[in-house]
Amino acid sequence: MPGTIDRLPDLEIPGHRPSRPDGADHPMRVMTRRAAGLQPPPWDARARHEVAALFDGLAPEWHTRTSPERARVVTDALDRGQVGTGATALELGSGIGAYTATLGARFGEVVAMDLSLEMLRLAADGPGHRVLADAHRLPLTDASVDAVVLVNMLLFPDEVDRVLRPEGCVVWVNSSGESTPIHLMPDEVVEALPGSWTGTWARAGTGLWSVLRRA
Repeated sequence: MPGTIDRLPDLEIPGHRPSRPDGADHPMRVMTRRAAGLQPPPWDARARHEVAALFDGLAPEWHTRTSPERARVVTDALDRGQVGTGATALELGSGIGAYTATLGARFGEVVAMDLSLEMLRLAADGPGHRVLADAHRLPLTDASVDAVVLVNMLLFPDEVDRVLRPEGCVVWVNSSGESTPIHLMPDEVVEALPGSWTGTWARAGTGLWSVLRRA
């Protein structure tokens, strides 16, 4: 059964603007709900191909979508969500690695995974093991990571639940809030994940985040 999450005070981030005026009509909005099991049809090989091709094409200009303000949404989630240091973090949808170093400062090991080969090719050298994979079938053993971090990334609930250690946490970030093409509200993340979860969520600038742990 779903758990409950508490809302923390909003954090103002001056100058933070959504990367898109409105992502509600973006084709990735449908893919997001399909991946999370909130809307049919289920994720399949065709969906995987379409998403990989989309992000391969976006990779050369992806650096233009990063900013200090967007990064602050992520650090706010880690700080106020009380995501402490741990052995291993799994960063799903790591892209060009905009947040991998931030995770590397908190965890002994970071597995930075993405479906797009072109995104991984453009990632800077630094912490993190770069892995090309479909998050629908993670190449990891059960209960092998301390945190699963998803910044503007599709949620595959069963796989996230499978690889997370019993005391681990899920970090969900939409850096442009409801305008993020890949978007779920925190209560929808809780609904999608198997079992009962508890945690906190907040708005930071125009973004939002939630940090969830098994109840």
